[in-house]
Amino acid sequence: MAAQNRVTPGGEIVALDQRGLFMGNRGCIHRRVGEIARPWQVRRWITCRLEYKGWVAPKWEPNRWTPLFFWDEAVALAAGHRPCALCRRPDFDRWCDAWESAFGERQRVDPMDRRMHDDRVDATRAQRHHLLAWADVPDGAFALVDGVPSLVLGDRVVPWSPAGYGPSHDRPTAGDAVVMTPACTVAVLRHGYEPVVHP
Repeated sequence: MAAQNRVTPGGEIVALDQRGLFMGNRGCIHRRVGEIARPWQVRRWITCRLEYKGWVAPKWEPNRWTPLFFWDEAVALAAGHRPCALCRRPDFDRWCDAWESAFGERQRVDPMDRRMHDDRVDATRAQRHHLLAWADVPDGAFALVDGVPSLVLGDRVVPWSPAGYGPSHDRPTAGDAVVMTPACTVAVLRHGYEPVVHP
């Protein structure tokens, strides 16, 4: 039976029988093995490699951060995470370059994480969505298409499900998209950051 440690593009932590490409964390958010007690502990939501220099994160250890898993980096970004500065240093540097290009300032991680937290959740602790013209949604962002989280890639949208990505469809050419990926992350994508997408 799958553990409750997979993250959806909507930011929910669920039990899925899914093997993804990335791990990450939001602090210590479990009480005991397999039981998530809260959606986050800290504002620093990061995306990590599954293994780093031979080290693999222990799972469900008491009073330690809770490893979470993502289908790919595009899902992690939609959920509100960013690259880890330790195990993914080159990606983190590319992220910071794109952030500086988007906002005119190279931020330290604390103010960046505060901005990201404000953009990813609303006052009810639900994922914050925003409207953007379909033509302005960058590759690598997620939007809702008929209520289904869908990855934007060029002129296509690719629906996500617990089984992974499904067959792609034409990207709408008119109107506004309901974008799931946080607004600041959308700006980073628009300024050159390219997330890893599951093949």
